[in-house]
Amino acid sequence: MNIHEYQAKELLAKFGVPVPAGFAAMSVDEAVAAAQQLPGPLWVVKAQIHAGGRGKGKFTELGPDAKGGVRLARSIDEVRDNAAEMLGKTLVTIQTGAAGKQVQRLYITDGVDIAKEFYLALLVDRETGRIAVVASTEGGMDIETVAHDTPEKIATITIDPATGLMPHHGRSVAAALGLKGDLAKQCAKVLSGLYQAFIGTDASQIEINPLAVTDKGELMVLDAKVGFDSNAEFRHKDLAELRDLTEEDPMEIEASKYDLSYIKLDGSIGCMVNGAGLAMATMDIIKLEGAEPANFLDVGGGANKEKVTAAFKIILSDPAVKGILVNIFGGIMRCDIIADGIVAAAREVSLSVPLVVRLEGTNVQQGKDILAQSGLPIIAANDLGDAARKIVAEVKAPVAA
Repeated sequence: MNIHEYQAKELLAKFGVPVPAGFAAMSVDEAVAAAQQLPGPLWVVKAQIHAGGRGKGKFTELGPDAKGGVRLARSIDEVRDNAAEMLGKTLVTIQTGAAGKQVQRLYITDGVDIAKEFYLALLVDRETGRIAVVASTEGGMDIETVAHDTPEKIATITIDPATGLMPHHGRSVAAALGLKGDLAKQCAKVLSGLYQAFIGTDASQIEINPLAVTDKGELMVLDAKVGFDSNAEFRHKDLAELRDLTEEDPMEIEASKYDLSYIKLDGSIGCMVNGAGLAMATMDIIKLEGAEPANFLDVGGGANKEKVTAAFKIILSDPAVKGILVNIFGGIMRCDIIADGIVAAAREVSLSVPLVVRLEGTNVQQGKDILAQSGLPIIAANDLGDAARKIVAEVKAPVAA
C-alpha cells in the first residue's frame, strides 16, 4: 500500500523527522486557506498522486507549455490560480503511463530556500535480508538516471537487524553525502527517525528526494514517498485508513477482497495461476510465443471455487482480454478440486473468450476428466509450452465472418 506525500510527511513528523509545514487541500478554497495559515511569502503547490516525476509532468488538458504538478507561488492569488488550474486535471508523468492520473487533492507547503539537495532512501535488501540505506549527493534527480549514468555517486549501507541502527551508520551516511559538523549530526538524527518509522510501520520503502540543506543550515525532508508491506497490514489498522482507493486500479481493489494477487498489464491474454513464480514463468512463455499477458494473477495455494470464480470475473472485466490461460500446479490443492472450480466459474461468468487449461500435480487425471466432460469449450494442454502455443494461436486466429 502506498500513501500520498502529505500523509507520508505527517507520519514521518511523528518520528521526529524534520518536514516543512503544510496542509492538504481538496478544493481551491481549501488551498487558499492552507496558504493563509503558512508564513509565506513563498508557497509550494503540489499535486498529490501516487506517482513520481510530478514536477516534470504535464497536464493533458493544459497543453505542452503548461507548468507541471509542483509549482512555486509568491502570492495568495498565485496559490489560488495554480490550485484552480491543477485540481480535476489529468497529470501524466514518467511513472503514470500515457493515461496519467487525475489530481483530486493538493498539498500546500511552506517555501524553503535550498542550498543543496540529496537523495536518501530506506529499502528492504532481499539479497542480504537487511534494511539498506541508499544515499546520493545527486538529490532532485531521478535515481534511475543517476544509477545508470554515475553509479559511483550512490552509496549503499546495510543495517544488521540483530543490532539495529548504530551510530556508525549515521556517520557513514553523512560521509557519503559530504556532510560535516552540525549537518552530520542532523543527518544522523534524520536517519534515526526514518529508521524508526520504517521499523515501526512495517514499511517496504521510504524514499526522500530531495533531502535538502536550507539556506539556514537545516536538514529538511522536502518530498517523501512511503510504501508499506501488505503482509503486515493487519498490525496497522490506523495506516489502512490512509489508503486512497481512487489511486488504485478498480480490478486490483476487487482482487484484494478475495486475497488474490493481481496486477493489470497491457497485453491480451489473461492469466490465472497458483504461485508467484509459476505466474512469472507463465507470463514469460506467453511473451516467448509472441503475445503479451494482460495481467499477473496468483490465486495462491488455497484456491477454491469462490476464488477461481472471482479471478475469472476480474480477468474478463478487462476489455483487452481476448483469451485466458489457466496454469495450475496441484500440490496441496488437488487438480480435481481446481477443475471443479474452473468449470463452475466458466459457467457462472458465461465465458466468451478462448480458455486454455494446463493442470499438473495431485489428481491431475481426475481434473482433466472433469474438464473434458464439462461440455464447455475448454482447451486442454499437456504442458506449459503447449498451453502457451494454444492460447496464442486462439487469440491470433482470424474471426469468422
